[in-house]
Amino acid sequence: MQQDILAAYAEEADALIPSFEAISSADVLAPVMAWLPSASSRIVDVGAGTGRDAAWLAARGHSVLAVEPVAGFREAGMRLHAHPRIRWCEDTLPTLDRITETGFDLILMVAAWHHLAPEDRQRALHRLRQLVASGGGLLMSIRHGPGHPARTCFESDALATSQPAIQAGFSLSFSRRVPSVSVANRQAGVTWTWLVFRAS
Repeated sequence: MQQDILAAYAEEADALIPSFEAISSADVLAPVMAWLPSASSRIVDVGAGTGRDAAWLAARGHSVLAVEPVAGFREAGMRLHAHPRIRWCEDTLPTLDRITETGFDLILMVAAWHHLAPEDRQRALHRLRQLVASGGGLLMSIRHGPGHPARTCFESDALATSQPAIQAGFSLSFSRRVPSVSVANRQAGVTWTWLVFRAS
């Protein structure tokens, strides 16, 4: 993920944390709720932010590795969502080279893919496939519409993401375009596509 994007998030972290926390994980994950595991599972939350979704998953019995490159978000997450089933890791796409484990049951990526430059996406998908067990899942949301001028958003769509994911060893199970949960984003014309992949 580009350093200027991370620097912009770091600069605005204190202002962004309340807005992240104000959004309900149940609302964000509603389109893919049926694809979340019911049994206790090992999950990686890539771009975990303040740990809002990691905490929601941990409360449901899952063990979560929350991966977040911005120190301000990680520190807030450890403070706001201290939980024995959440571990934190400072790392970033496309390499995620600080994660030494594999065989995860699920990878969750909420509102992160649009910050990854197109030339890095194939490498990122291959790395994600290395991390997840065969039969495991990858759930990701793709942003459509304008972004913050200081935090570059690279356009993508379901087809442009699905093709390299399939090449990396995933199969597409589900695709759905939905309105943004954020009122401000909805007013700005932002929508999201949720994609669910299964590792072959």
